[in-house]
Amino acid sequence: MTLDQLRIFVEVAERGHVTRAAEALSMSQSAASIAIATLEASYNVKLFDRVGRGIQLTETGRIFLREARAVLDRAGMARSVLQDLAGYPTGPVAIAASQTIATYWLPRRLAAFHVANPRVRLNVVIRNTHEVESAVVEGEVNVGLVEGPTQHPALIRKQIDHDHMVLVVASGQPPLSVDASGRLDLRAITWVIREPGSGTRRGLEDLAIREGLSLDDLNISLVLPSNEAVREAVEAGAGATIVSRQVVASAIAGGKLTEIPIELPQREYALVRHRDRHATLAQEALVSHLTGVTVAA
Repeated sequence: MTLDQLRIFVEVAERGHVTRAAEALSMSQSAASIAIATLEASYNVKLFDRVGRGIQLTETGRIFLREARAVLDRAGMARSVLQDLAGYPTGPVAIAASQTIATYWLPRRLAAFHVANPRVRLNVVIRNTHEVESAVVEGEVNVGLVEGPTQHPALIRKQIDHDHMVLVVASGQPPLSVDASGRLDLRAITWVIREPGSGTRRGLEDLAIREGLSLDDLNISLVLPSNEAVREAVEAGAGATIVSRQVVASAIAGGKLTEIPIELPQREYALVRHRDRHATLAQEALVSHLTGVTVAA
């Protein structure tokens, strides 16, 4: 059994298709098929069932997948240790970032980091805050960047910046309802919000809690999976929303959206890491760059 065979097996298992796995690994379909067949024949096991044009893991394959991933993770860790011993940051760093950070805060910072660290390969996936937290806990990524709170005790959390939230509606809309005391009547407003687990959604949740309400008390017309979708819906008159000023700044400046004056707390941008996992020099260099903290040599 070789590491190459394990890599091919894991890729085929995750994609459910030999040809697509081979393409991802930059190898021929026949070579990938031979590697799987050799692995099965060597141990007299069946790892996949062929179903139509695709394949599915057998029960043996599902059990073996966990072990194969663990071996590849250890091999990657060994490679990282050797790279660290060479004394300069190199190798991959996997990052998961929530939407506002990934779209508006992170790109220029990663571009600057790449100029200073050309041997480091950065891979970014965009998830909501809850999904980023899970990805770091499960070891799917090395570094997480979130806008909302995290709870898992295995995480180390450090504030890296802050964000201003705003309440906006489409320009030209009638004034929002207020109660007898002149405060906004949250229950009389039609809301457009993000999906559960989103740090942006938490802005409205916190406002509702401050007023002794929950989201169940509010009139929510749309739940959408991205900041941009929320902004477009609000511009079209679907309702009001609370979102990062960065998301709507150009729409406010262009007269498409109107900001409603209301006191909203600043939101924290935070970097999260797993406290028990080894951090490579490349990971440490990225964390230092994003937090502005110099790591001692």
